[in-house]
Amino acid sequence: MSGIGRIEKKTDTRFLNFFEFEAVHRDGTTSPYYVASRAKDIPQLKAVSHDRHPDGVILYGVYGEEKDHIVLIRQYRYPLGDYVYEFPAGLVEPREDLLTAGIREMYEETGLTFSPREGGCYSKAFFTTIGMTDESCGTVYGYCSGTPSSRHQEQSEDIQVVIADRAECRRILREENVAIMCAYMLMHFIASEGDPLDFLEGAK
Repeated sequence: MSGIGRIEKKTDTRFLNFFEFEAVHRDGTTSPYYVASRAKDIPQLKAVSHDRHPDGVILYGVYGEEKDHIVLIRQYRYPLGDYVYEFPAGLVEPREDLLTAGIREMYEETGLTFSPREGGCYSKAFFTTIGMTDESCGTVYGYCSGTPSSRHQEQSEDIQVVIADRAECRRILREENVAIMCAYMLMHFIASEGDPLDFLEGAK
């Protein structure tokens, strides 16, 4: 049976840290395995604590009276050296619940007012890139109103707010860099009819 032996913390930074795991393989042999994590120290690693709280929040925001537009951001990402389309997102602050984090992050990144809908199991924390990190994110669904603004973004952020209809979403998927979680949700938005959030009815 596979498992984890020794764990060593390699960095000490504010937003992300690097850990070396002793990976114990099913045949009993071992090798180093490197993990990036939002954890500040070893006890906070999900492999140790088994705590499944969300590190971050992703925001699926429907826009417009006809509910026929979606709120996206086009953000410069250093690992790519380029811009990529994403949903608004951010880290959940200590002692902050997912909905509060969602409302705050939507306003900070886009200037829009966000009115969440109950997401049930669709808003639980799911894992992102599990071969590399233990990060988990929950998705908050809702409706956006107001006028887009970059006024509340941090100085280090290079974010353009995009209000896209279904035709523009198709173009983005064909032609642009897109984060994979965003891509899947855009496919859902394109395929939906009427209110894109109707699928939340009865979510538990």
